[in-house]
Amino acid sequence: MRGFDTIVMVDWSSGNDTGPRPRKDAIWAAVNRNGAAEAPVYLRNRLMAEEWLTALFDQERAAGRRVLAGFDFPFGYPKGFAAALTGSADPLTVWDWFEARVEDTPKHNNRFDLAGQVNLALGGGKGPFWFNGLQRDINGLARRKDEYSNPFPDKRQSEQRTKGAFTCWQMGGAGAVGGQVFTGLPILARLRRKYDAAVWPFMALDKDIALVEIWPSLTVGPAPDDQIKDAWQVQEVARQIAALPEDRLAEMLTVDAPEEGWIFGLGYEAELKAPVLQNDCFALPPGVHWTPVDEALALLQGRLAPVCGVETLPLGQAAGRLLAEDVEAQRANPPLPNTAVDGYGFAGGRGAGAHDLPLVKGRAAAGDAPVVVPSDHAIRVLTGAALPEGVDTVILQEDVKVDADRLLFTGPIKQGANTRKAGEDVDAGEVLLHAGRRLTPADLALGAATGNDHISVRKHLRVGVLSTGDELVDPGTPAKDGQIYDANRPMLLSLIAQFGHAPVDLGRVQDDRSALRDVLDQAVPQADVILTSGGASAGDEDHVSALLQEAGAMDLWRIAVKPGRPLALGMWQGKPVFGLPGNPVAALVCALIFARPALEVLAGGHWRAPQAFNVPAAFTKSKKAGRREYLRARMKDGAAEVFGSEGSGRISGLSWAEGLVELPEPAMQVAPGDPVRFIPYASFGL
Repeated sequence: MRGFDTIVMVDWSSGNDTGPRPRKDAIWAAVNRNGAAEAPVYLRNRLMAEEWLTALFDQERAAGRRVLAGFDFPFGYPKGFAAALTGSADPLTVWDWFEARVEDTPKHNNRFDLAGQVNLALGGGKGPFWFNGLQRDINGLARRKDEYSNPFPDKRQSEQRTKGAFTCWQMGGAGAVGGQVFTGLPILARLRRKYDAAVWPFMALDKDIALVEIWPSLTVGPAPDDQIKDAWQVQEVARQIAALPEDRLAEMLTVDAPEEGWIFGLGYEAELKAPVLQNDCFALPPGVHWTPVDEALALLQGRLAPVCGVETLPLGQAAGRLLAEDVEAQRANPPLPNTAVDGYGFAGGRGAGAHDLPLVKGRAAAGDAPVVVPSDHAIRVLTGAALPEGVDTVILQEDVKVDADRLLFTGPIKQGANTRKAGEDVDAGEVLLHAGRRLTPADLALGAATGNDHISVRKHLRVGVLSTGDELVDPGTPAKDGQIYDANRPMLLSLIAQFGHAPVDLGRVQDDRSALRDVLDQAVPQADVILTSGGASAGDEDHVSALLQEAGAMDLWRIAVKPGRPLALGMWQGKPVFGLPGNPVAALVCALIFARPALEVLAGGHWRAPQAFNVPAAFTKSKKAGRREYLRARMKDGAAEVFGSEGSGRISGLSWAEGLVELPEPAMQVAPGDPVRFIPYASFGL
């Protein structure tokens, strides 16, 4: 089945005509066509909304575009209502039933009277609907929920899983979902018939137009201060859905809800909330040409956001993954007060002198069900055992004598000695781990100890790696004079794997703009972010920067760094592209300093600066002012020595080194013994 070209989202209202001036609590709609967002549309009443939708569907169908149209009210009722009302469990018969009976004009509709008639027919006038919003009384429809009686469930299964969901039986007042259904379903019934539209999730989505139940509040946060909430939400929802890969959208639309319907995005909230990068996210401020390293890092940190989806994994499979949601303790650790040592337990402390307590039969060991110990008695306890009822103090077995069935010891001993309190480590409900954390084995132990068996994590960030240049050949291929073996691609692919992401080998491409364009196009469905090496400057053969410039989503960052300097940053069909320098040393340094923390944020993690240490220098260096320099270095006898050459093509220095010495931008003289900043490769996760 072909994907959807056009996404439209409609925020409905059961109120009367709201006048010509755009306002909240009205009908708002937004269109996103082929990934391009349009401004929200204000529709002052339902008649105008139906006319607008009809014109939109006509236009899109004539252009051969498939449409997914979302509406923010229930498409079905709780189980049993359809059959009771129409004699059929098919929810679409309810649509037709309403369409035949609802009278609706811009200033008036009969929804309250019709709700009263349904109550009299199905619930003896006591339900299922409630709230009369008119000044006159209506037979069968109470003004409030007093003496309310509902023969059907109060909420659908999907609504029970949706925080803050209102019931569809409420006809008026704040959150009057019932009124939206009464006034919305008749219009959807007409649109369905006119366009032979598919209705989700009751039908296969094999038509040109699909009608889908979507609640913006599920995935869209607060609106900016200068925007109407409903207008903001419809535009954001349309953007969220348009940004989904075709197969991912199809997966989200695969649900089994034959009668009640479902709410699109339920269970995928974190993924849909993930921001989408804008084409201008890498644009430098006006007038900026040379960018200091710290400023470049701050700009990247402030402009990037997660692009990865979310999945739920068994705890044992989540090591090394990035948390998508906070993890809470499902129960306390320890869950009950327990003993910290092998010994004997009793109640209360004891003063100085000799003590003699009768021993109860049996013992308390780890995993045993707690028993009851009478007052002034003792029991044998083993490390980790839950304290039996009547025990709050434990004495070490080395400090006692046991004579037949009696416990003999010399005090004093404090009450509570050698015991652990319930929740002493972690309380139930306490947040253990925060979203964005990369999970360690210790984290998994903590999660398991507190009752977590599955965990919500980000999917792996797919990082495509592409080498460019006529001079490159693959290792194992005969190299002609003037050709070199591609060292960057295997280096960067292994870096990506060690960073914890999923490397995608995009191969190499010659200095041909058309060929490069084809490779980038093919990379879009395979990768979430693309790293290229070579072609990132501004010369005639620098096709990476040229293509990104053509796409209108590129900025060449001339960073005050050595080795490195040019870093092409841009977007290709919504995917961020990092154009690294072609020289291997510069490519590695830029990947570690700039790409690594940026990729972590794109993957759903936190911006992570590498851990550095001040150590004595074992070298002499006269540094000019202007650029921050990174020297290949390693530790020897407690001091940092540097590689003999600073050339960007000296790959042997990368293998020789154990990390980088970072020298700041000002001019400086380094003599042996002077403190320098050393960043081990291990600080980058290598």
